[in-house]
Amino acid sequence: MSQITPEFKLISEWIKPNSRVLDLGCGDGQLLQHLIDTYGVTGYGMEIDSFKNIQAIEKGLNVIQSDLNSHDLCDYFDKDSFDYVIMTQALQVVSRPDELLEDMLAIGKQIIITFPNFGHWRNRAQLLFKGHMPKTDTLPYHWYDTPNIHMCTFNDFEALCEEKDIEVVARTVVNAEHRRTLGMSIAPNWLGEVALYKVQRKTP
Repeated sequence: MSQITPEFKLISEWIKPNSRVLDLGCGDGQLLQHLIDTYGVTGYGMEIDSFKNIQAIEKGLNVIQSDLNSHDLCDYFDKDSFDYVIMTQALQVVSRPDELLEDMLAIGKQIIITFPNFGHWRNRAQLLFKGHMPKTDTLPYHWYDTPNIHMCTFNDFEALCEEKDIEVVARTVVNAEHRRTLGMSIAPNWLGEVALYKVQRKTP
């Protein structure tokens, strides 16, 4: 089994063997390669960075170079083309997360998405006591150079899902090291630093 990050390991636990997978913002293709090698999945990656695209293609992966802010996923793929559409740590960097979620659910039966929690207590404390935008392990940027343009909390994301008739199938809340604690299960929006969600369209 190839070495993968703790986040990718958690995502992999939600993938059924021989599935069809699209990995958005796939980077050098590490996760997609792992899923192919371990679970026999088939699929594609999408990545804006040309250098990372080359790295993924050199692994023999099917990767499309594309900016998610400029192209509709339905321009590339038909409805329900995939069992899973995955996007890790990128929801907060796109211009319209709400529209992208709808596009992902148009081409995929389920989506798996991860993002940092702006409602974590350290972020709240830095704003309250220091009066500055937070900097943490999961949010390491200054306010002026951050790629994160739509920060949200877990509660915000779940409210958006409810508004869009999206069902939360599974959720895992972890810290920066992707470990779970009892406290996070009791007060996830206060104590969780990163969330992993598996969601799908609500059935009529």
